[in-house]
Amino acid sequence: MSRVVGERYLLAEKIGHGGMGQVWAAHDQRLERRVAVKLLHTDALPNPAGRGDSRADLLRRRFLRECRIGAGLDHPGLVTVYDAGTDGQELYLVMQHVPGLSLADLVAEEGPLPVDRAVAVAGQLCAALAAVHGAQVVHRDLKPSNVMIRPDGRAILLDLGIATALDPGATRLTLTGSPIGSPAYMAPEQAMAAQADRRSDLYALGCMLHEMLAGDPPFPAPTALAVLRRQVDDPPVPLRRLRAEVPAALESLVLRLLAKRPEERPAEAAEVHAVLLPMLPAPTGRVRTRLPAVPDPGDPYRYPHHPQPAPAPVLAAPPPPAAPPQPTPAPVPTPVPAPGTETLGAACARLSDLVDAGRHTEVLDLSARLLPRAAAEQGEGAPLVRTVRAIRARTLLAEQRWAEALPELRQLTATAAPHDPAALDHRRHTARCLDHLGRSAEALAEYRAVLAALPPDSPHAVEVRERTGLLLAALGHTESGWHALLELLMETERRHGPHHPDVRRLRTHLEQLGRHRTTTNPYAT
Repeated sequence: MSRVVGERYLLAEKIGHGGMGQVWAAHDQRLERRVAVKLLHTDALPNPAGRGDSRADLLRRRFLRECRIGAGLDHPGLVTVYDAGTDGQELYLVMQHVPGLSLADLVAEEGPLPVDRAVAVAGQLCAALAAVHGAQVVHRDLKPSNVMIRPDGRAILLDLGIATALDPGATRLTLTGSPIGSPAYMAPEQAMAAQADRRSDLYALGCMLHEMLAGDPPFPAPTALAVLRRQVDDPPVPLRRLRAEVPAALESLVLRLLAKRPEERPAEAAEVHAVLLPMLPAPTGRVRTRLPAVPDPGDPYRYPHHPQPAPAPVLAAPPPPAAPPQPTPAPVPTPVPAPGTETLGAACARLSDLVDAGRHTEVLDLSARLLPRAAAEQGEGAPLVRTVRAIRARTLLAEQRWAEALPELRQLTATAAPHDPAALDHRRHTARCLDHLGRSAEALAEYRAVLAALPPDSPHAVEVRERTGLLLAALGHTESGWHALLELLMETERRHGPHHPDVRRLRTHLEQLGRHRTTTNPYAT
């Protein structure tokens, strides 16, 4: 049965957990708009021993403070607060519903971001943080899952649920002596439960920039406690050792942001933005005709203040019957410059527009003509050549043209810089092509090489391990394949529970392989 909160907000579906409760997508029945509603249930919370106020009272005060902080901030990079109140034993906060993709999902799906996209996210977050810090507030939980990238590329900072006032006289309403925040993005002073200030948020921004560029946070570890220890003790790996094309100025900025001592970091978000400014995307001078399939955080800089691309116009009413019917005009093709008249830069810009428009046939045709020219002018390993080749390979994969994608992926792997995180992704797609082409032994060797270099917490680890187990079985090593899949099943079930789609799929594989096992191992099940 649907639930209405505050006699006005119809809850539709739970979309996550905020710093202080559940978050629901909802419908404002009075103003007929989509909203997000955060709920905090307080009736079952016990009194801490020896304290006058109940835990519920403290949470209510924190929740009210969040409402006031959010309502007092006005910036396009911050989520807007609409309403707050009490519904039975629950407190609720009504906010703007932000469409798009979280930064965490964007990095998980796309891998390390292009440098200009990572810089564009950081630049937008600097503007939002400057507004937060200007109101004498520290966010304290800046992380990729708290940043939404809208379809037009705008980055929106969410969840001030554990924000704290910078006023030293303000009451800190933490309920325990434990540090508050997310370990992977927590400044050393937060990890040691010391006072956080705006430089703690800038440390978290440095962690996010490192992750956007390298694919992983700067201090990965198997447990939260180990992550906190590394935040306090370990120096970060300079980004250019992991990804050679990162500009030296950007590497230097990230190292400053990740300084262990707050006084060694930039003092203000505006100072960070000033360093990022020369690296931000420049306006294109072209009209934006459609939004990309995956939000591009660089678009607000490339198309500043451009109107949202309009939907296709509605056709006018047909003419009277006496008039002869008008033929439907053929679609106007994209003008193609005469051979030799288009610069390399203009051709690459046209290729980008074709990618954004989803015109795969034209992308493949133009990229095939661009590659020899770009390689002749700049060299096979040049960033522009690798970008064009990666676009071609990705489009061929989308079209399931495995045999054509394979040599492009191998060339990308061969010309990758040492420690380039993208090289591992190219090898993974190479294994996928070999798998689809029926070249099982080669695919298995490639998957094993990828698995040896893949971080255990990689979002692709399950896929690679699953395909490795299945290929082992397909090549006659049924026992080895079965045990590899069983180990993966047990780990995945511990992590996600028995009803996760990955768990159900792995069980199906094991059931099918179990019919063909011929083992005498007394411990096999």
